[in-house]
Amino acid sequence: MTKTESRPGEIQDRRDSAPGEERITEHEMAGGLLGYLLGFGLAILLTIAAFMAAQTNLIYQPAVISALVVLAVAQMGVHLVFFLHLTTGPDNTNNILALAFGVLIVALVVLGSVWIMAHLNENMAAMTAHQAGKMP
Repeated sequence: MTKTESRPGEIQDRRDSAPGEERITEHEMAGGLLGYLLGFGLAILLTIAAFMAAQTNLIYQPAVISALVVLAVAQMGVHLVFFLHLTTGPDNTNNILALAFGVLIVALVVLGSVWIMAHLNENMAAMTAHQAGKMP
């Protein structure tokens, strides 16, 4: 049954809720503890998986970096959903827009810096032995 009764006469439909989203009533002793414990468990598992990927030969060595990136993105997803309670509900629209704007700004700064450094590296004049300090 997907419907639960939290208060007398009030029935909530749980079919349209995200994994980290919990409806907490004031009568619950440890409201939201189950969601936090599930998120903590997933975060621990992802951390252990990242350490195992980096320190063992379970993954083909050139693919370790890709595996770590995937595990890091999964870790961020767990933190956003279970600890920051970022869901796709209508009341979280501003939070999602703020997160998207932050990601855009970080991406612009990082990619712009890499682009500038790459072009500076291409356009630098070659150093002579005298400029490098090799000659007396």
